[in-house]
Order: sequence, then structure tokens, then C-alpha cells
Amino acid sequence: MQSFTFDEAHHCLYALQVMRGGIRLQGEKRPYTHDERARHGDLCLNRLNLHGDLTGFMFLKGFGHGGAMGVERHGKDSRLWMEWDAHPASGYGRGICWFRFADGRTLSRSSAHVTTYHPVPGSTSNSVTVDQGRRRLLLRYKVNGSPRFAVYDLARFVTRDHSPLADFAQPDAHLGLPFQGMALDGTMLYQLMGSGYGPHNPQELGGNTYMGRINWRTGTSHTNFPEHTAPHLTPREPEGLAVRRSDRRLYYGFTQGALGNRRFSLYSKALR
Repeated sequence: MQSFTFDEAHHCLYALQVMRGGIRLQGEKRPYTHDERARHGDLCLNRLNLHGDLTGFMFLKGFGHGGAMGVERHGKDSRLWMEWDAHPASGYGRGICWFRFADGRTLSRSSAHVTTYHPVPGSTSNSVTVDQGRRRLLLRYKVNGSPRFAVYDLARFVTRDHSPLADFAQPDAHLGLPFQGMALDGTMLYQLMGSGYGPHNPQELGGNTYMGRINWRTGTSHTNFPEHTAPHLTPREPEGLAVRRSDRRLYYGFTQGALGNRRFSLYSKALR
């Protein structure tokens, strides 16, 4: 699992994962390994009800790593925003896109069902999410290896006016921790960083997961604190961050279980 988001209008959530190895999709000459899928940027998009039961899925070929995603209410339907145009050397997206969910459909990066954008030409590692209430879009991207955040007015962005409301270097990037998710709520931007337990991140020390709270209008970090929720999980790798507006809570995920039998657990805390 890589990330998730809530579609509150339709009482479901969506979750992204890199495709597992051994799957052969229609038109492919052979099955691919998990590592090959990661390099190609091939993702599985799952739709679940709020009890965690799977209600549908899609395959996305050549999109990216899936580190964040967002939902935009559009009429009676929803648009799903995510990373797009995977770099062949890394598997991470060079742009972003939106499309509508269609159970069982496979989309390629050039599909007519996908509306695409390169808001920062030449950038890499693009990730996106949406503040549904205030209709703003949050982009994380890298230029020359340096991560940055940019916030846009969503209505202007879809018309290809890519003038940001704010654009600034990612705070606390100096910690050197893997970036694992982001969320946008009003003037506050939240980020999740860290890795699973291992030789360089021992469980007995509580793990290295950090949560950050940033005022995007100033680009300054308000709080940056260790996150010690559920220390018993193994490998407890943080994966995904999302705001749920109906209960005003910030949700974050951890993976657990052995390879081939992984589970994904969501936890939450009140927004401040």
C-alpha cells in the first residue's frame, strides 16, 4: 500500500498500491515481477467501503509510485487525482492527472480517459492531493533532487493556469526520511515521513515516523513530532495521509504483516 483518500460524497475510500508480481494483464506478453511493476510505475487502485471491504479495482500502467492521491467532487460524480507519467529510470511521476473510477478498467498513461498536466515541466516525483472543501490542490515535486510543495486554486488549475498560490521548499526534508504522504486542510499542510522497522530503525527505539504541520501561506513548520501510534505493528511502515472532513480528523496508515500477507491499518487524530 502507498496512499489512500476518502470520497465522502459516495461513502468510500480509495487506496493505491504498486502492483504485485505475477499478474499478466490483457495485451502483455508475460507476467511482470513486483520490481518491474515498480520501475514501470504500474499501480492497482482499490475502492473500499468504510468497513474496509473491497468493492472494485482498476489497474494504472505507467502512472508512478502512488505516494499520494485526492478526490474532487464534480457534479454527482468524483474525479480522482494522482501522479502520472512515470519516469522510466525511477517509476515516479513527472506529472499529475485526473480520471473517473471505472471498476475493472485498465488505464495506460496515454488513455483518452485520463486528463493530464505537467504543472512544473522538468520536475520529477510529482504527488498530488486535494482540499475538497476549499477547492485547492497540493503538489509535491522535485527539481534537481530538491523537494518542494506548491498550492493551487483548483478551478484555475484545471483550466491550465498553473500559477501557484504558494511554492516553497519542503520543510524538514533535511531529516532524510522517506516521504510517505500529505494532506491539505485550510491553511495547514500535513506531511508524513518515515520507514518500517529494520536494522537502522529498531522497534525498541520507537521507530522514525514523523508527522509535520506546516502553514503553506508562509512555508514554515508549526510542529514536527515523532508519531508513536501502534508501536506493536511489524514492519509498521507509514503509508498515506488524508483528511476526513465529516469528523474533522487526520487519518494515517501503517502496513503490517509478512511479505505476501500484508495488511493496512488506519489510525486518526483530531485536526488542530
